[in-house]
Amino acid sequence: MKYSSTVPSADRCYNLASSEMELLTLVSAGTPLSALFRQTVARLVLAAVLGGIIGLEREFSRKPAGLRTNMFICIGSAMFTVLSIEIAISHPNSDATRIAAQIIPGIGFIGAGSILHARGGVTGLTTAATLFVVASVGMACGGGYYVSAVFATGLILVCLLLLGWMERRLNLKPVLVNYTLATDRSLDEVMEELGSALEQSDKEMRRTHVTKLNGRKRISFSVDATRGEHKQLLQRFRGSEPLRTIEASAEHDGD
Repeated sequence: MKYSSTVPSADRCYNLASSEMELLTLVSAGTPLSALFRQTVARLVLAAVLGGIIGLEREFSRKPAGLRTNMFICIGSAMFTVLSIEIAISHPNSDATRIAAQIIPGIGFIGAGSILHARGGVTGLTTAATLFVVASVGMACGGGYYVSAVFATGLILVCLLLLGWMERRLNLKPVLVNYTLATDRSLDEVMEELGSALEQSDKEMRRTHVTKLNGRKRISFSVDATRGEHKQLLQRFRGSEPLRTIEASAEHDGD
């Protein structure tokens, strides 16, 4: 009767012993593992800080995606990038960009959810774009491109703060304003005056709504224009006797 030997060869035993000794040496020395841990922590912490800085600006501007949202997206992008690199190192035959590449469509999905098209306007475009660039900052942190990540964060803040201020200063940014008028006059007379004032300003009504209460008519509508145009339009409205009591309230600025 023949028995198959399960005893490993001398070469295999030597290779196993050598591998185990190398691993023990690395762990005892603490250089690779501790350096890797410190490197990963540094990348994630930097991503949290940079994402938090951008998130604070969004929070102070009272936007839907604020501090925590931007911070989590930046940390998550950095973590996925780190994992993508480490998995590629552990498995040489794997694609180093496979995990990181999925961040882009994932952020696109989140950004699409922040864009709303309702009530006569589109909101959330700037929020969606901010989430997209915050994810890129996180990927830069995760890949170890610290200078690029810090510079991109500064550039994003300049765009959000300085360009936003210039848009408001130069009356470039459209704002959707709700106008409300309570009157005892006939509806035809009031609508004719409103139409005339809007035609002079080359604007049109949106979401017109008319209600009646105790014999009085309440007319509400919206107009999309810059702040300077709204100021001129309100002066035209109040310059007409039937529209003298009209009131205005801003709704959103499209961010």
